[in-house]
Amino acid sequence: MRYTIIGVLVFIFIIVAGFVYRVQQPRIMTTSEMQANGLYLMDTPRDVGEFSLVDHRGEPFTPARLEGEWTLVFFGFTHCPDICPTTMAFLDRFIGELDGTEAEDTEVVMISVDPARDTVEQLASYVPYFNEDFTGVTGEFLDLFRFATNLNTPFRKVPGQDDDYVVDHSANVILINPRGDYHGFFKAPLDMAKMKVTYRSARYRWDH
Repeated sequence: MRYTIIGVLVFIFIIVAGFVYRVQQPRIMTTSEMQANGLYLMDTPRDVGEFSLVDHRGEPFTPARLEGEWTLVFFGFTHCPDICPTTMAFLDRFIGELDGTEAEDTEVVMISVDPARDTVEQLASYVPYFNEDFTGVTGEFLDLFRFATNLNTPFRKVPGQDDDYVVDHSANVILINPRGDYHGFFKAPLDMAKMKVTYRSARYRWDH
């Protein structure tokens, strides 16, 4: 009788422990659930093409820089009055709320849509203000435009203005996987809770 009771208690313990473990694990969202929460994944991750740009540290920025880590890419410019500083501050908070390896292997890159004003020096005084680990990128206009178009985020200068012009651009955040391919995008407006759970789900589905 004693062994029977012990066996029953062990069985109950295993069931309860298994239940607690499953409850503690983050729920992995389906593709449709992620889309409903703002993350649109490519059916097949796409090559971003060749490009040769320069970062705010004066170092070459080529496709190889997108490999080995997850990268969040935002297209913006330093003279942007609202969307860009708001998004950059949001991404700083987002990185700060990631856990462990998620934070360690996630990079944030701002690609300039205004190379005429966004020199290396200008980006160097702008991007680190939000986060010293973020990377700002500029280059020749055609190279930047081609890269943006490959990521479905074209931009255009608003006509009829002098030097105090603005540039129309998307507020979406592009997701690049560790292979350096265009994996999907987070649709604006961004929501912290939704972005965290969809990003975690996208990473899990990639790893498994």
